[in-house]
Amino acid sequence: QVQLVESGGGLVQPGGSLTLSCAFSGATMDFYAIAWFRQVPGKKREAVSLIDNRTGEMYYADFVKGRFTISRDNAEKTVNLQMNSLKSEDTAAYYCAAAHEERLFLQRWFDQFEYEYWGQGTQVTVSS
Repeated sequence: QVQLVESGGGLVQPGGSLTLSCAFSGATMDFYAIAWFRQVPGKKREAVSLIDNRTGEMYYADFVKGRFTISRDNAEKTVNLQMNSLKSEDTAAYYCAAAHEERLFLQRWFDQFEYEYWGQGTQVTVSS
């Protein structure tokens, strides 16, 4: 059974940086696409970024392009999200999610229902 554990959240000032990590276990990570989502209480969970292992492609939501970078280390079974130039509107709980590559429809990478496994989340607060 795949398990995901996020870490690295915290309080940061506007303009600052944080790196979130997602630790993957329970299967071979090579076969899974890993994404980051975020959610603010009372709002819909929204996709932030995806890294696809088969193609090596990375996908980003428009609101993080140029500021966030996703990366993966299959040997270490981790996926990182480097977040720079943080804004107050980036405040949210951040979740990593995994989908088996044979079942993920890449054109719908932003749809939370494409993902089978989820972590518990890590809180990011951007405030002065």
